[in-house]
Amino acid sequence: MRAYPYPRLPGVVSLRVESVELRGPDDIRQPLETNAFSTVEQVVAPGASERDDWEWLRMKISATVPGRATAPDSPWTDLAVVVVLSEGATNTRITTALAPGAEGGRQWVGQVDLWRADHLDRATLSVHVVATVDGVAGREIAASTKDWIVDLKSEAPLRELQLGLVEVGFRKGPAWLQTLEEMPWAVDTSGDLPVVHINTDFEGVSELVGGNGTSVDNLVRDLLTAQMCTDVWTAVFHTAIGDLEIEDDGTPLFPLDWRGEVLREMLPDVLPDRPVEDALREVHRRRTGTSGWTDLQPRIHYAATRRADVPKVLGTTIRGLNSIHRGTDA
Repeated sequence: MRAYPYPRLPGVVSLRVESVELRGPDDIRQPLETNAFSTVEQVVAPGASERDDWEWLRMKISATVPGRATAPDSPWTDLAVVVVLSEGATNTRITTALAPGAEGGRQWVGQVDLWRADHLDRATLSVHVVATVDGVAGREIAASTKDWIVDLKSEAPLRELQLGLVEVGFRKGPAWLQTLEEMPWAVDTSGDLPVVHINTDFEGVSELVGGNGTSVDNLVRDLLTAQMCTDVWTAVFHTAIGDLEIEDDGTPLFPLDWRGEVLREMLPDVLPDRPVEDALREVHRRRTGTSGWTDLQPRIHYAATRRADVPKVLGTTIRGLNSIHRGTDA
């Protein structure tokens, strides 16, 4: 657990987007329907509005902080609650202060504007509680544990990224795929989103992955897909952990795009019983150090297979094959 040289605010800090309004030419305003922002997924998807001319959007925000934050005997002063809108793809970071609302200082409210021209992909919204502690101003004493996402590319408010699938013949494809012509698929993690390239030169793989055939075909397809997903999760984890921004004191930071989401998803299985911030530091230390990185590989594989549902799919395949064999024997 990360140690701080000053008192921190215990309890949970939560963030909620109450409403979203698109604004376009001539300040024409359009409130987003509730199906365009999900409080369950904590995602805003302006693309769900089917409006292409919007220039900026305004989000009404509320944050809830523990009541201890404004207690008279608290060890801090000059309390402030701020929302940070940031995006790694454009290196954009905007900070907006919230105002005290109701509930005796527990509720803080305000609004955040996002200009479309300043962003490219996925921006994140997080809330931070800052104060003067031990005479030092601007110290963070608490923060939200789960950020909201503003997804400028998606047409639905879904937190999980949609994996891209591309069918291409490796023998005559890009140079990097030509060197992999014997592989049924390859994972590319260099772009905005991970992409799986299906090798159409590998006989039968495209039909098997995309088809719906006999019972045996379907069992094999599901098992093949699970293996593919395992490869994807493994590849994106290694890409994410190998491309971290490091603070001056050596502390690694979570990326603000899909790489950060991958790490937050997998680290609890790679190093269980540790907070994700501590797990990130430990995995980074092992990867860049002289020992311990090899020991983590089984845990990384375990985390990948869990997310690909390999145990479940394999169990279903074995039971299905046994059932088919029993029917054949009869």
